[in-house]
Amino acid sequence: MQEKGGRERRRKPRAEATIVVSYHLLEEDANYDLSQTKNVSQGGMLLTTNRKFENGVRLGMTIQFPFLNQKVQVVGEVVESREMIEGVIYETRIMFYNLKSELIKLLGDFVLKSEPK
Repeated sequence: MQEKGGRERRRKPRAEATIVVSYHLLEEDANYDLSQTKNVSQGGMLLTTNRKFENGVRLGMTIQFPFLNQKVQVVGEVVESREMIEGVIYETRIMFYNLKSELIKLLGDFVLKSEPK
């Protein structure tokens, strides 16, 4: 994502990827929603959600990354949530929270392989 004037705000490269994500407010065990990513990096992801989230809200997420055989449980913190279609679709930027180093490395490898040549 670029700021006005063309400066890149992202700290890590991203891969365009559609990955299924089940998420819920971390404080609530119920009320899971299903979504998909638009892109992913070692530091976080952009996904579509059916509601706006306040910055700083933590989400418990279950993700089936294409490079893993099993689903993983991760925690993410909302960095930004903005309305795309009034009252229906929001783009929500998530920063991963305390990812294991093995998963960070696998995500980095996935992003590198996904970059256009």
